[in-house]
Amino acid sequence: MKLHHYDHDGRARFVTFCTHKKLQLLTNNCFRKKVTESIDWARHEFGLKLLGYVIMPEHIHMVIVPKEESRLGQIIGELKRLSAKKILAEIKNDSLLGKLSVERDGVKRLAFWQRRCYDHNCRSDEFVWQKVNYCHYNPVKRGLVRSPEKWEWSSYRWYYGYPNALLEMDVAGERSKPTC
Repeated sequence: MKLHHYDHDGRARFVTFCTHKKLQLLTNNCFRKKVTESIDWARHEFGLKLLGYVIMPEHIHMVIVPKEESRLGQIIGELKRLSAKKILAEIKNDSLLGKLSVERDGVKRLAFWQRRCYDHNCRSDEFVWQKVNYCHYNPVKRGLVRSPEKWEWSSYRWYYGYPNALLEMDVAGERSKPTC
């Protein structure tokens, strides 16, 4: 089944993409940092607005607003390509590299991410904040931390004014805190 992205409507999008075979590859802070660097790069390269995110052990959620003329598939593809290149350069474990080895079109290569992403148009401000909150509470729901401020790898810290937030969010006006 072919997944369709509904581009060019100026709405916020809730995007999810997973690691290859949903392997828990993002448990390493160095790898997570490479992902945040790649998200920041995509923001500047594509004029992407970032409203929320979370980096989980085997997937990423983001709430973003692409420029109307942008194609979401291209943006996420480039973000994944850049982060995979940076992360794969750091992997020295032959066993792990073996798990990431794939053959596509007769060519052997390494795959860090699954090929596709899931996206959903956010049709209201309420839905946008619902998805931002979903990002923030995902690590709590999974039992990785007891409260969202303990998870360094999400936008929660920025919204609540922590000095060590990893990425700045693109919201108009003051730091509007999402409500639970």
